[in-house]
Amino acid sequence: MTTLLDGIVVADFSRVLAGPLATSMLADLGATVVKVERPGTGDDTRHWGPPWTSTTSAYFDCANRSKQSVELDLDDPADHRIALDLMATADVVVENFRPGALAAKCLAYDDVRRSNPGVVYCSISGFGTAGGATLPGYDFLVQAVGGLMSITGGTDAEPTKVGVALVDVLTSKDAVIGILAALNERHASGEGQLVEVNLLSSLLGSLANQASSYLATGAAPQRMGNQHPSIAPYETLRCADGIIAVCCGNDAQFVRLAGVLGRPELAADERFAHNADRVTNRSQLVPLIEAVLAGGPAAEWITDLTEVGVPAGAVGDIGSAFDLATDLGLAPRVDVGPDAIDQVRHPITYSRTPVDTYRRPPRLGEHNDVVRARHTQKRTS
Repeated sequence: MTTLLDGIVVADFSRVLAGPLATSMLADLGATVVKVERPGTGDDTRHWGPPWTSTTSAYFDCANRSKQSVELDLDDPADHRIALDLMATADVVVENFRPGALAAKCLAYDDVRRSNPGVVYCSISGFGTAGGATLPGYDFLVQAVGGLMSITGGTDAEPTKVGVALVDVLTSKDAVIGILAALNERHASGEGQLVEVNLLSSLLGSLANQASSYLATGAAPQRMGNQHPSIAPYETLRCADGIIAVCCGNDAQFVRLAGVLGRPELAADERFAHNADRVTNRSQLVPLIEAVLAGGPAAEWITDLTEVGVPAGAVGDIGSAFDLATDLGLAPRVDVGPDAIDQVRHPITYSRTPVDTYRRPPRLGEHNDVVRARHTQKRTS
């Protein structure tokens, strides 16, 4: 079966998460991805554990399936020639070295495009290549200085990071978007180009309404816990035996919520009749709602609210999320082969070219012989 990126070759010179996750998505789509790793140690994340798998770490496995692994010492002349030939014959190069590091090794975009003018060369950095070129690009650091922590956590708690390296994940998706857009443009022009993404810009571009709020008012949004700054009730609410998430995105949903609570008069109350009123008077509204919810268990309230079209659900964990996706027929887990843990299914479905081929993440240097032979032959032929 023809894949979406059939025939596309990706030279992956990235490590940790943003770059490898981007190239893993390209591999899902059918590209041939050759991952270049440091001899002996490989990608840093091979050593980030626990938890461990039978061959490496669960962290490494999450972003490196369906790739080939070759060990290359970029300071060794013979390995450098192989690396340059790999770049010169690839459709896409992805790298997240410190800005300027590959230029010092004559492996930057300007070096590669001389022999490969059609290359789409994607550079990923923490803070760009100008004033932030020397700053280390770690997700946690960007969450801190980029404002994400300032709007995450309880109102009386310290700023809190998101529970996953979200900025790396967002940046990886921006990288894939940029790469695919540049590949598409190449069909018309015949030329590649340099695609640059950085963690700070990807974060700012993902702050959506919170960024817009700052740009509109000049005031930085603050932490509100599980409450939404512009919608109410749109938060966690306490029941007799725990909390539930309730999302009233419009006035009609609030009318139905009030009906389920047996308090229809709340929807007619001028303090709560419209969303803007409910946001302004949230401190008065929430205690009234929770006083009623305290009379019944969470599961019953979820059932009753869902039946009338008010979005509501339990606050679960990652295990229950996988169970829910399975129950809904989303098939969230995929088998990537023996001696490997299951992985998360590619999140997009395609009607004609499904993503249905997954291979386990490579062992360090597993494809040394084939990659070295292929690119040594090309260089000497």
